[in-house]
Amino acid sequence: MDHYEQTNDYMQPEEDWDRDLLLDPAWEKQQRKTFTAWCNSHLRKAGTQIENIEEDFRDGLKLMLLLEVISGERLAKPERGKMRVHKISNVNKALDFIASKGVKLVSIGAEEIVDGNVKMTLGMIWTIILRFAIQDISVEETSAKEGLLLWCQRKTAPYKNVNIQNFHISWKDGLGFCALIHRHRPELIDYGKLRKDDPLTNLNTAFDVAEKYLDIPKMLDAEDIIGTLRPDEKAIMTYVSCYYHAFSGAQKAETAANRICKVLAVNQENEQLMEDYEKLASDLLEWIRRTIPWLENRAPENTMQAMQQKLEDFRDYRRLHKPPKVQEKCQLEINFNTLQTKLRLSNRPAFMPSEGKMVSDINNAWAGLEQAEKGYEEWLLNEIRRLERLDHLAEKFRQKASIHESWTDGKEAMLQQKDYETATLSEIKALLKKHEAFESDLAAHQDRVEQIAAIAQELNELDYYDSPSVNARCQKICDQWDNLGALTQKRREALERTEKLLETIDQLYLEYAKRAAPFNNWMEGAMEDLQDTFIVHTIEEIQGLTTAHEQFKATLPDADKERQAILGIHNEVSKIVQTYHVNMAGTNPYTTITPHEINGKWEHVRQLVPRRDQALMEEHARQQQNERLRKQFGAQANVIGPWIQTKMEEIGRISIEMHGTLEDQLNHLRQYEKSIVNYKPKIDQLEGDHQLIQEALIFDNKHTNYTMEHIRVGWEQLLTTIARTINEVENQILTRDAKGISQEQMNEFRASFNHFDRDHSGTLGPEEFKACLISLGYDIGNDAQKKTGMMDCEDFRACLISMGYNMGEAEFARIMSIVDPNRMGVVTFQAFIDFMSRETADTDTADQVMASFKILAGDKNYITVDELRRELPPDQAEYCIARMAPYNGRDAVPGALDYMSFSTALYGESDL
Repeated sequence: MDHYEQTNDYMQPEEDWDRDLLLDPAWEKQQRKTFTAWCNSHLRKAGTQIENIEEDFRDGLKLMLLLEVISGERLAKPERGKMRVHKISNVNKALDFIASKGVKLVSIGAEEIVDGNVKMTLGMIWTIILRFAIQDISVEETSAKEGLLLWCQRKTAPYKNVNIQNFHISWKDGLGFCALIHRHRPELIDYGKLRKDDPLTNLNTAFDVAEKYLDIPKMLDAEDIIGTLRPDEKAIMTYVSCYYHAFSGAQKAETAANRICKVLAVNQENEQLMEDYEKLASDLLEWIRRTIPWLENRAPENTMQAMQQKLEDFRDYRRLHKPPKVQEKCQLEINFNTLQTKLRLSNRPAFMPSEGKMVSDINNAWAGLEQAEKGYEEWLLNEIRRLERLDHLAEKFRQKASIHESWTDGKEAMLQQKDYETATLSEIKALLKKHEAFESDLAAHQDRVEQIAAIAQELNELDYYDSPSVNARCQKICDQWDNLGALTQKRREALERTEKLLETIDQLYLEYAKRAAPFNNWMEGAMEDLQDTFIVHTIEEIQGLTTAHEQFKATLPDADKERQAILGIHNEVSKIVQTYHVNMAGTNPYTTITPHEINGKWEHVRQLVPRRDQALMEEHARQQQNERLRKQFGAQANVIGPWIQTKMEEIGRISIEMHGTLEDQLNHLRQYEKSIVNYKPKIDQLEGDHQLIQEALIFDNKHTNYTMEHIRVGWEQLLTTIARTINEVENQILTRDAKGISQEQMNEFRASFNHFDRDHSGTLGPEEFKACLISLGYDIGNDAQKKTGMMDCEDFRACLISMGYNMGEAEFARIMSIVDPNRMGVVTFQAFIDFMSRETADTDTADQVMASFKILAGDKNYITVDELRRELPPDQAEYCIARMAPYNGRDAVPGALDYMSFSTALYGESDL
């Protein structure tokens, strides 16, 4: 009904025609020329034309032919007779066809046309022009005359000297026609040289250019338009409508080219992102592959200096080499998520990296790196402890061996002497007592020999690098000790055989020897202990050593009394020798320990005591400094550790709460990211304190449960979490903007998602996802016998069917790859939003791109290289040429390209 009402409006001028049946002569002339040219522009397609508009349509044949050409339909078979009745029949057939198109003909009959009535003939042609050339013009919900006028106004708006308000006097200066041509084909007219005061030149320029380049025949005379006060509106409209139809095809081609450019630009950008991901993943995996063997190398070093250098190299790796790789790994995950989001938004298939370069592969490789790193650091510290212990044991072995070797020096020669053979009885008895004293001394040294052997055994068990020399020296000491035992036994037997012959024994010498020997051993042990090196790691240990040292000092007065008593015995011997003139040669036959030696060793002990005091004080100060380092590190670590945990929880809350818009959440997260980055100096300060602790060889800290490894891992996780969360919100914004989701819809999706995310993990399991969809209005069946916490293929297919999907196995597999492209078994919030909004998304499809190529190809099933280069920018034209397969259809021409398979391949539906 609306269509016919509009048609009646178009026909209003014909009712005016009926009333006055008169035309201005100038208008009639313009209409004759314009309508004749318009008719010939269509009739020439059928190989004919007209010369006189009122004469050549009288038999109705060319009139029917004209209607067939402009409508594309076949009319009834015309009458070929030349009688009037035949002509009227043909004209009536033409008029009936016009009426069948919804056009109401007023006062126009077949007889007037057959009689050559010029006014009725012109009115009929104008009716045809209105119906077939002007009525279908539509611009912004306006049509026909108003639509054509609006189109002219829009196209000439940039030209300040053009003001189109109607279809008569607005066109007299000719600038309107030139502006329309220049707007669409600027190379055809130098618009800057046109003058408003030269309408004749302007009009002829437009008419000539339109005829030569646009295939629009001259329908108007410049002189008639200029010479008429008000040019004929119908003639102008008819001519301008030819401009509209000429340029509308170019506009369709431009739109089609723009669509193709847009699709190709997205595809090129995505391909670049894929190449960047592959390169970054390869570089990172190669770095991990090179680094892990270094961290797994457990070849020990022989010296503490070499192991300290390895520890310094490891610190450089932690400080300098690893942090950039942590950033690269985080950026790689961000790039991967962004690429997947862009592919979903552009309706492309999900990106599957090369074999071994998935995000999960990189995470697995990274986990292996961190495992090797942890084991390497533990091995380094254990090796340093081992070498420290070995150095201490080796030094202790050398000291004890030197003392023992010094003691045994000359003992074998002494035991092998034959002095008892010529000695007197007193001398024999003296030799026997001396030998008994030696045996006592020998027994006292048994413990030292056993200690030396035990230390050598421990050095062997700890793989000491100089074990061969230690073993050789230890074996020499043991062999010598065995020989001393044998020689001692042999001498005793000899002395006992001679004992009966010798009766004189100096008890005083014997007592001196018996007391001097243990006292001498005590002093040697004291000197050994006072010079013994010590290793402590805590204040309690150094305090224990200090207490033991104080206890030792408390025994010195008693020891001094013993020394004085021994010296008193010697003095008594000397007095007796002097009193009784005993021939003792001035020496004690039972011992080689002289009072001078005892006094010397005693003085040495007294000198060693303050040195020991100083060493203990210095070590106590060092342990106090170590304790301060422990407390300093513990105080910072106890603040930083909870701070990192709190920030992780706050980021989690921000990512699931619905306060404000996504932009507000993004700004809030970026503020958090800034505050976190600003916290980095405190981490660096803690690293410095940790380095001081390691340099001081501090291996435990009772003031905190946090290690530097905990802080580093937490800090790296915090940086990765904030970056990943910001990326997720940015992707949600991309999805929201691309899918047209309102803030209220986004809040509803987030509220439902949070409600069913019971464990606040940021993801939904299959059952949670199903319950969430039901809460949003989807009718999904729930089999009570399948509540396993997972959704299998049949359950998920039933879920999709309940939402209106009807698919087979292949389609269901495709939907599953979209919802969970990485086969993780869970649905993220991003995937949830994509699923809820993808059905309403206004995205390009393969069919749309295929239709656009078909427009560029002129409705052919193939496209040529020249057409691509003419319609598309150079780089995108070459992109298509390089990737399009040759067209092999029956209508193929040389060089034809298959744009259909290319369009399908862009969306992953075939192999490109």
